[in-house]
Amino acid sequence: MNLMILAIGKMKKNSPEQSLVDFYVRNSLWPIKIIELEEKRSLAGDALKDAESNLLLKHVPPAAKIVVLDERGKNVSSTDFSEQLVRWQDDGCRDVVFLIGGADGHASFLRQKADLLLSFGKMTLPHMLMRVVLCEQLYRAYTISIGHPYHKI
Repeated sequence: MNLMILAIGKMKKNSPEQSLVDFYVRNSLWPIKIIELEEKRSLAGDALKDAESNLLLKHVPPAAKIVVLDERGKNVSSTDFSEQLVRWQDDGCRDVVFLIGGADGHASFLRQKADLLLSFGKMTLPHMLMRVVLCEQLYRAYTISIGHPYHKI
């Protein structure tokens, strides 16, 4: 199963966040690809949110499971998250795509397309730090799936 993170905004090379993302991506045996996107037009408000959401959708592979990271989403445990990914893998899902929106979040039409609307809690996290948290949870989910002791229950 291939995992892809589509994110609005570019992470600075050699930043602490980039180092952590690289660590978790390198150590996960589920391949994780990260694509960073930017809306080039000068837009604001709902127009920007719609444009960014369309930009994200344009890069989603056909038949991929779509996980939209959103504060209104479901808050799940690491074990439940791992079990969901394994279910999709066992069902023959080839691609799972995680969408991280811009500062204003996702348009409602994008949230409606989600196979899973996922929240990592009520607190607001910087977008670059959210990538680190997501990559760590993907690595953790993989280790849970193989019974590795990284995740201590």
